[in-house]
Amino acid sequence: MVERSSSEDFGANSWLVEEMYERYRDEPETLSAAWRDFFSDYMPVGSPKTDPTGELVRLVTENLDTDSKTGIKSSEGSAKSVSQVKQSVEVSKPAVAQTSDTKLPVVQTPIESVVPEPLRGVFAVIAANMQASLEVPTATSVRQVPAKLLEVNRKVINGYRGRSGESKVSFTHLIGYAIVRAIADSAPSMKHVFSVDDQGKPQIQKFTHVNMGLAVDVDKGNGQRSLVVPVLRNADTLDFFGFLLAYEDIIRKVRANKLGLEDFKGANISLTNPGTIGTQQSVPRLMVGQGVIVGVGSIDYPAEFQGSDQRTLGRLGVSKVVTITSTYDHRIIQGAESGRFLKYVHELLIGEHNFYADVFSSLGVPYQAVQWREDSNSLDSEDALLEKQMQIATLIRVHRVRGHLIADLDPLHWRAPEMPRELDPATYGLTLWDLDREFLTGGVGGVSRSTLGELLGVLRDAYCRTIGVEYMHIHSTEEQRWIQERFEGHGVGEHIVDQHRVLERLNAAEAFERFLATKYVGTKRFGLEGAESLIPMLDSILSSSADNNMHSAVIGAMHRGRLNVLANIMNKDLEEIFEEFEDHIDPSSVQGSGDVKYHLGSVGVFASPKGGSLPIELSANPSHLETVGPIVLGMVRSAQDRIDPPLSYNVLPLLLHGDAAFAGQGIVAEAFAMSDTSGYRVGGTVHIIVNNQIGFTTSPQYARSSKYPSDVAKTVQAPIFHVNGDDPEACVRVANLAFEYRQRFHKDVVIDMICYRRHGHNEGDDPSYTQPLMYKAIAERRSVRKLYVETLVKRGDITLDQAEQALTDYQGKLQGALDAARAAKPAPMKVPPPPKPIGVVPHVETGVERLTLDEIFNHLSAYPSDFTAHPKLVRQFALRAQLYSSQQDVDWATAEALAFGSLVIEGTPVRLMGEDARRGTFSQRHSTLVDYNNEERWVPIDTLPNSKARFWVYDSLLSEYAALGFEYGYSHSNTEALVMW
Repeated sequence: MVERSSSEDFGANSWLVEEMYERYRDEPETLSAAWRDFFSDYMPVGSPKTDPTGELVRLVTENLDTDSKTGIKSSEGSAKSVSQVKQSVEVSKPAVAQTSDTKLPVVQTPIESVVPEPLRGVFAVIAANMQASLEVPTATSVRQVPAKLLEVNRKVINGYRGRSGESKVSFTHLIGYAIVRAIADSAPSMKHVFSVDDQGKPQIQKFTHVNMGLAVDVDKGNGQRSLVVPVLRNADTLDFFGFLLAYEDIIRKVRANKLGLEDFKGANISLTNPGTIGTQQSVPRLMVGQGVIVGVGSIDYPAEFQGSDQRTLGRLGVSKVVTITSTYDHRIIQGAESGRFLKYVHELLIGEHNFYADVFSSLGVPYQAVQWREDSNSLDSEDALLEKQMQIATLIRVHRVRGHLIADLDPLHWRAPEMPRELDPATYGLTLWDLDREFLTGGVGGVSRSTLGELLGVLRDAYCRTIGVEYMHIHSTEEQRWIQERFEGHGVGEHIVDQHRVLERLNAAEAFERFLATKYVGTKRFGLEGAESLIPMLDSILSSSADNNMHSAVIGAMHRGRLNVLANIMNKDLEEIFEEFEDHIDPSSVQGSGDVKYHLGSVGVFASPKGGSLPIELSANPSHLETVGPIVLGMVRSAQDRIDPPLSYNVLPLLLHGDAAFAGQGIVAEAFAMSDTSGYRVGGTVHIIVNNQIGFTTSPQYARSSKYPSDVAKTVQAPIFHVNGDDPEACVRVANLAFEYRQRFHKDVVIDMICYRRHGHNEGDDPSYTQPLMYKAIAERRSVRKLYVETLVKRGDITLDQAEQALTDYQGKLQGALDAARAAKPAPMKVPPPPKPIGVVPHVETGVERLTLDEIFNHLSAYPSDFTAHPKLVRQFALRAQLYSSQQDVDWATAEALAFGSLVIEGTPVRLMGEDARRGTFSQRHSTLVDYNNEERWVPIDTLPNSKARFWVYDSLLSEYAALGFEYGYSHSNTEALVMW
């Protein structure tokens, strides 16, 4: 059996071993099996076998066993315990003395006699370690490092992590990792350790990896504190994220008192950070068994500047500094090596060797790190100050125009972030040293002046987070300001998001897709996985519509996620959906089986959380993707034409698109082109692009020539909100803003929700043939709901049990519907008998009384009193009147006008659309007359006395596909109207 003592392997943690040994003797069952095994053959320090000569005890106690009263060493030495000391502590009485000047008594301070106590156990071991450390010949290198870039990049990192509920990165994390990187990359000798062989001859241990001891202060209660030094092993093999996780795991073990035996062994370097309590510079003791201990001081301004005004320091470009010391074993490490080591640490902390870029990348921070640059600030030059102020104005504008280019929009983060030159402050002569200097802001963030750092914070929070906005292409300054007011500094945050509602909708969206995937394996459903935030977005828009007393909403949707929309937005009966999967086809259906599940339409009533209700309709849609868009717009216009007051735009069109189709199909551009024309205006459409960054197997670079699929919307000056689909709260915020914008300006608005498609184009397709890297990233990505639950739990907004219970409840609802669908067997289908032949359609009397025709004809040229007709038309209409009255005859155009007039008098609406519908291609119709002097328009048929319906005639845009689709939708919604194109 090999006997062990605490000095073996444990270094600075030896005292802890002694403490654990005491517990082992008194309560062995409280220790882990590893500790009990270790102590089975353990000999404590100072025992006859570990200290046969008594030298160790003598060194520790030689000055601690002296009689406090006589100054003579006790014959019993250190063996005498405090309880055995019989001498009382004598305190001399104060003596009163008189002086010749004041005659006042002087109280002389008594000298207190104290009985020394021998150090025992833990304290004896600590003292022994310190005594032993005196045998290590050390030297110390000191380097002062500017902390400006460290502070700035840490702020960027923690801003990003804070928004997703992640823990903060500390200065010690970054400095500690820099120390590891410096040793691994530049100074491998710093991890070497001195030792002696069995004959006492010196030798060197050259470790392959950096095993970093982390000095952690522990509050033991009762005013006592202790220092433990657990070891982070193989630190040089970790990227920063791995280092962070390992570091935090060690700290959690320390706080929970769960450090194991192996956690204390094998350190070859140590890191201590007394700077956390304000120490500026530390030269710590180097324990036996290590090559170097690095001390990190406080981060503060140099002492000579600590009383200075902050604004003055900013103007001067004075940085906070941190002092780093390297105390090393001079037997194996030379001063030049230590100096080079600290120099490399310095270089890393000012951003050289891609230090911060690597940190950002490993943490998944989707921004470029701030770069170190020299200051360029001339305090004596007014021109230089004015030039910087002008550049600030440019920087503000460029963030408004192009800030979306560096926004965190892609949930996959599988492409390295880039900093466009125009968004880099350095392009405008601005560096990190300007961050603390004040400039005029023009009102950004609601203030007239702020530091550059504060200004950039406002601009990047507004335009560069998980929402990116394109709106500066809009000509209207009113619309631009409206958006700026809602984004710059406070606007988006004013929309209070109901987190529980968002989670409930995400639960429903994910559970529905997961349920179908489990129960109908391999069946095509074009699932919404990866884009589940669409459901909370639709829920938010329709809730706002219901709470604002909108008349109704009409939705057009592509195939992707259509079943989810039917189930969770349209509230289509779940049992009915499952019956379609079970092939229980309605005998009266004309659509058959196959893929109709994601082509069908539906009608229903949407209920908002506040109690509002809204009739909604989802239009049926064939596989021709964007065809449904203008059809929905026609349906909406038809409904709006029947609502009083006119032009109230109280019916909401809501169109869902795929990214590839939105960019690739011309009907989208045609629909935008008609959006603000009088014959097709619907008061603004809310477009949502489910941008899963792929079209079947086609990547974006092959599917379009523009950066975004939404770029076509710029043709009509529609604002575009790009949003990260993995941030459901941001999705709901832009949904609210989009609805508000539509209601305020009655214009189209586009939401580009950037997400991903977890499976192939359909559930039976394998997308990894063509996008292997993308689908590797997707496979590693947790679902939207799971990420959101993690965020809410970290914030403390909900518990994990609450989230899982809500999901379980919805899954139970789905299972109940499926059981009912499977229990309800379809009725036997019978082939209906053929219909009886109708034969010749019976004659219908279509004639109109002459008196009615005369009334209509006379009104065609009964101009308003202030109306001046075109001279040629006056002559043409006179000939028309002569023909009608004398010859009892009419031309084609007059007959058409009489027919239209008779229909509106009878109560049938008439809508006539065409590229030259009002005048007529051959200048024959003239259904709309234009004043010869002021171009005011008059439509005779629409102003007929006693008419019971409207007559609409418009010149349409030069479109065929979209225009025809619009009229189809109009007639579909209003079957009583005569609709012509």
